Amino acid sequence: MTTTSISNLIRKRRSIFPKTYIDKPIPKEIIEEVLENANWAPTHKMTEPWRFKVLRGNALERLRDWQVDWYVANVPAERFSDKKLKKLQTNPLKAGAIIAICMQRDPKELLPEWEEIAAVASAVQNMWLTTTAYDIGAYWSSPGFIKDIGGFLNLKEGEQCLGFFYMGYHNLPELPGKRQAIEEKVEWLE
Repeated sequence: MTTTSISNLIRKRRSIFPKTYIDKPIPKEIIEEVLENANWAPTHKMTEPWRFKVLRGNALERLRDWQVDWYVANVPAERFSDKKLKKLQTNPLKAGAIIAICMQRDPKELLPEWEEIAAVASAVQNMWLTTTAYDIGAYWSSPGFIKDIGGFLNLKEGEQCLGFFYMGYHNLPELPGKRQAIEEKVEWLE
């Protein structure tokens, strides 16, 4: 792969939302490659804090049921949204797979938490670039109930969920991207 192809892949990456996913299964081998590439993210002191829980099939239905129950039980009437409830009911079942993005803190806690979060975010970027290369849509969601999902995901001591990585094939055209000029964000010190 050339640096041009790497740059093109990076610039092609987009958030592709579940409402656009089509009913086409994602082969297990591709999901395994997505996870293997995540495993090669940079990590200070080799703590490798990323942990993943892959939800497919019936697990997507169980997630849907759990999050709908949580929403109904925990969201006050003045903030309750039928539109949000509908998304919680439908989005998990539209995904070809959802990967719970988790982080296991170093038990000695020698590193600042932000470094561990940054390592997990780097792993997710590797996942996103891999799905982009396969023309699979992906989206990192961090819903409000994430702090309470530990029991559902059987999280271990010191492990926390940082969100869900939704994945699904889609038939959208290539979406244009936009960024402010890099010159506005860089100061050269020589």
